[in-house]
Amino acid sequence: MINSVDEFKKFVEEESKINKKPLGFGICRVDLGSKNNVLQATYPVLNWSGENLGSYAVFSKVAKKVISKSDSEAVFEVDSDFIKEALSFFNPFLFDAINDNKLHKNIQVLLELQKMQNLKGDDFAFRFVVIYEDVKCQSVESSYMKLLALSLGKAELRSLMLDGIFGLLENVAWSGNKPYELSYLRDNEIYLKLNGLYPHIDFVDKFPRYLMQVIPQYDNIRLLDSAKTRFGAYLGKGGYTQMPGASYVNFNSGVLGACMNEGRISSSVIVGNGSDIGGGASILGVLSGGNSDPISIGENCLLGVNSSTGISLGDGCIIDGGIAILAGTIIYIDLEEAKKIQEINSNFTINENNFYKGRELSGKNGIHFRCDSKTGKMIAFRSKVKIELNKDLH
Repeated sequence: MINSVDEFKKFVEEESKINKKPLGFGICRVDLGSKNNVLQATYPVLNWSGENLGSYAVFSKVAKKVISKSDSEAVFEVDSDFIKEALSFFNPFLFDAINDNKLHKNIQVLLELQKMQNLKGDDFAFRFVVIYEDVKCQSVESSYMKLLALSLGKAELRSLMLDGIFGLLENVAWSGNKPYELSYLRDNEIYLKLNGLYPHIDFVDKFPRYLMQVIPQYDNIRLLDSAKTRFGAYLGKGGYTQMPGASYVNFNSGVLGACMNEGRISSSVIVGNGSDIGGGASILGVLSGGNSDPISIGENCLLGVNSSTGISLGDGCIIDGGIAILAGTIIYIDLEEAKKIQEINSNFTINENNFYKGRELSGKNGIHFRCDSKTGKMIAFRSKVKIELNKDLH
């Protein structure tokens, strides 16, 4: 048992010399399937990028029962021996943790587990998980840890390798926060239905919904339909409003600040502060359809109702409702407007014929895209409108 803070610091210092530094770690509850396969992992506390290395030293010291281990990640069983031994290392901090549940979150996890009579059942267990390197995930537990790191903003969007996650996660039926194997429902359909035990199925997917795993970090984040945000999305530092209907945010995508979203933010799309994604507007992602370049939308942009963009937008851009601006779209800009655009975009080259492909305008600031109602021609010019969100709403 460690009896003082100084002893604990010395212990952590010694352990740091022999332990591999983690990218992330935590204790999770896993929901298990019929073959002991993991259907879901839930982390009450996520430690990321150098956070709480004292807790990491303790957990690594007491972790004995290996479930899986490689150079990039490791998963260990959490049992009563793990908890008892870990709490003995945390002895100098126990009084404070017991008297204030806001202190020492990793100790709070252990104290909560200590209260439980069963730490393992036929359909659940508790595990200590470590990611050492950001490479392809090898377990459901590490996949969920990375998705949570993205949703909490501990890891930046597009910063983590998520290759192979779809292959690791099982397609399950979700009833509330509980995943059911589809094979279980099929095999037991008669029994479940006749006994009134057939669960209410909310949806079928490999991913849970954002709100099933994440408590919004700011009070002014509003989600009016829980089905519209996937776990692994990031909703910024407050002021985000997502309306029902065609709105959607996929995993590894999201917003960096205040935003009104009534459209689709596809995978790997990042939207800047103060932008408005209009009703039914779509931003191309990278999961399918041939697009391989992640799209960014700058600050204070407006995507009009039912518009689409396959190019990135700089700050202060507008796409009028009902039009699509793609990489190959031909857009006319007259010379005077091109000069105005060049004034705020030093990397913008003026074409003598006044025609530009969408990709040439990708990422440029202050451009307003429009369809000429008389000719049907796609045109663009220096934006004259300042986009401001309703402060009362955000």
